[in-house]
Amino acid sequence: MEEERRPAPGSPSEGLFADGHLILWTLCSVLLPVFITFWCSLQRSRRQLHRRDIFRKSKHGWRDTDLFSQPTYCCVCAQHILQGAFCDCCGLRVDEDCLKKADKRFQCKEIMLKNDSKVLDAMPHHWIRGNVPLCSYCMVCKQQCGSQPKLCDYRCIWCQKTVHDECMKHSLKNEKCDFGEFKNLIIPPSYLTSINQMRKDKKTDYEVLASKLGKQWTPLIILANSRSGTNMGEGLLGEFRILLNPVQIFDVTKTPPIKALQLCTLLPYYSARVLVCGGDGTVGWVLDAVDDMKIKGQEKYIPQVAVLPLGTGNDLSNTLGWGAGYAGEIPVAQVLRNVMEADGIKLDRWKVQVTNKGYYNLRKPKEFTMNNYFSVGPDALMALNFHAHREKAPSLFSSRILNKAVYLFYGTKDCLVQECKDLNKKVELELDGERVALPNLEGIIVLNIGYWGGGCRLWEGMGDETYPLARHDDGLLEVVGVYGSFHCAQIQVKLANPFRIGQAHTVRLILKCSMMPMQVDGEPWAQGPCTVTITHKTHAMMLYFSGEQTDDDISSTSDQEDIKETE
Repeated sequence: MEEERRPAPGSPSEGLFADGHLILWTLCSVLLPVFITFWCSLQRSRRQLHRRDIFRKSKHGWRDTDLFSQPTYCCVCAQHILQGAFCDCCGLRVDEDCLKKADKRFQCKEIMLKNDSKVLDAMPHHWIRGNVPLCSYCMVCKQQCGSQPKLCDYRCIWCQKTVHDECMKHSLKNEKCDFGEFKNLIIPPSYLTSINQMRKDKKTDYEVLASKLGKQWTPLIILANSRSGTNMGEGLLGEFRILLNPVQIFDVTKTPPIKALQLCTLLPYYSARVLVCGGDGTVGWVLDAVDDMKIKGQEKYIPQVAVLPLGTGNDLSNTLGWGAGYAGEIPVAQVLRNVMEADGIKLDRWKVQVTNKGYYNLRKPKEFTMNNYFSVGPDALMALNFHAHREKAPSLFSSRILNKAVYLFYGTKDCLVQECKDLNKKVELELDGERVALPNLEGIIVLNIGYWGGGCRLWEGMGDETYPLARHDDGLLEVVGVYGSFHCAQIQVKLANPFRIGQAHTVRLILKCSMMPMQVDGEPWAQGPCTVTITHKTHAMMLYFSGEQTDDDISSTSDQEDIKETE
């Protein structure tokens, strides 16, 4: 009877049974990887939420990294790690599993000491074990530190001095920290603690307090734009936090310069220095904030400004000797040394007023502040096209080389189209009130500094013609003309000179008809009929570094020395 109940081979019921097994195994083979992937992503997201919660509550400046740049050991378990987290203030490095323990066990840099501190004018070393910088030497025996393949040796997170495990004695642990090489740039935690107490007592005599730190104390404030140029700003912020007090470091995308510069009011008169890490636009933003300090009656707290160029053009930083662009070729410590060696000079700042044409125009004139140059014509058109495309897709314009390639593309396009031709028929130009006859130009450029177009000395030119160097502190503007985009390219590769129109204290340009591209310090716009008036506004106190010179600067070294002597 049982044999009669079994389905005969090849019957439809046996085929359905086989198909059911096939479908079941197919579903398992498909759903199991999906389930495993989903479970792994869920666990990963839980770990990320847990890690972010630790980051948010922690006093450390934790940051994730997928790969450490040098052999690294966890400060908790002492195991070699390839990825994990590190504090960009004190330099701790930990594995992901040890993050919570490290956050509770180790203390980060204190920007202020506790009020019950016994001595406010000195503080002990803050030692962190392991992962000392390469090529560091013990402060006791003068031998190399960190050479063993394990978690070893100590580093002070304030003075950056290192010491061997065996050289770390009880007397050394109690030694006072002198803040090392950059003590004249660091704002000590004890100073801020004393300032806080003085403000509670309604006292403002900060000069007496600062006298304990010496006459050479010139505290430095770092203002970095994390979005400038090649997006190096964020990494630089962490490197500066390790060397200085974190309270001195600001990201201008999160804290506007006008708020960050209020730290200067807690420092002695005329002592503060500011290092702006960004492009020419970021420098202009900071200088505008300095002008606001003047309006508020804070002239005594005005800082001197240095530049670390991260943008694409960087003509102002090139003029001041800081180079045409920073790509990490020198360590951050050397940048701080350059700031300490820099000399103070003045920079003219100009007011650009644009008044639209028309009897019934009730809008106020537009006002800009110019540090570098104003232009109308092909170079402004290239900047306008570049700006429009960068606004649409900012992530595609993070490379300095790519940005210059885009400029080259738009310059080549304008050579064929010539959108700005016959400019001399569309504008009238006045220098110090006198009308100037113009040849057949396509562009006019008004210069305040020596460099233009990403490193070209426009006014001096090349060849046997002798022209005095353009100065940025003489109250004069240099006005030149160009015949088109191709002429601009020839000037930049030193195959041609611009048409030099003249120098003036006041420049007035009247656009009679049509729409023309204009720019002020790389900020372009399309402008209709108007009157542009450029007059002197104020001076800015800048820092000039003579150690960073281009080939064009070598021939003008003596002239720059004359400039500094006149100051």
